[in-house]
Amino acid sequence: MARRRLGFWQWFAVVVVKPVMTVWTRRTWTGMEHIPRDGGVIIVPNHLSYADPLVSAHFVYDAGRWPRFLGKASVFRVPVVGAILRRCRQIPVERGTVDAARSLDALVAALDEGGAVVVYPEGTLTREPDLWPMRGKTGAARLALATGAPVVPVAMWGPERIIDPRRNRVSLRPRIPVTVAAGLPVDLGRWADAPPTKATLEEMTDEIMLGIRDLLAGIRGGTPPPLWERPGRPGAVEAGRDGVERPGGGA
Repeated sequence: MARRRLGFWQWFAVVVVKPVMTVWTRRTWTGMEHIPRDGGVIIVPNHLSYADPLVSAHFVYDAGRWPRFLGKASVFRVPVVGAILRRCRQIPVERGTVDAARSLDALVAALDEGGAVVVYPEGTLTREPDLWPMRGKTGAARLALATGAPVVPVAMWGPERIIDPRRNRVSLRPRIPVTVAAGLPVDLGRWADAPPTKATLEEMTDEIMLGIRDLLAGIRGGTPPPLWERPGRPGAVEAGRDGVERPGGGA
């Protein structure tokens, strides 16, 4: 496994964090076989709670990989904390500056090294009232197009019970039920040789988000709603798997 090559600080993080998560959550993990045991891979979870990174990192680690996340560059400049994050092979990103493009280069380099990169395609916590996925941003699609790395969708349900984003409450009770499911890599083959135009990246992003949404529907049950559109983008449509466009909107 790739995680057997971990350094001291990575093992330190495991020793500190994993026992806490083992007590804090009662886990149902499925689909780990869809995460390659080695080689570059882009892992794309839904984002519904500030507890998501802890849960997704636990899942990816248990699947045999070391998760590498993007983090605000300002955090990496904090004494001690920044040094530990770098030694744990996390990736700083300068948001809202001309240096932001460098984060894509850092992600490409991480994938070329055979890393397992975790990217939240929504870019922020979902604002959909029932915590279904929103329409995503195009970063994960751009990364997939640049590298050809497989994109593995991951759906999580339960982190919102740890940190509830709607009520800003943290639950410290043990064994909170958490379900995480990984699916087959998203089929992006039709765009393999396409130029990275806005239309191409948005189509790829919709395909990625629909894969995540359908996985989440398998956990939650019922019929999932269309991908939720951020306010300010009227007239949006949802491109279904059959290529038919459907009106976007809320749940």
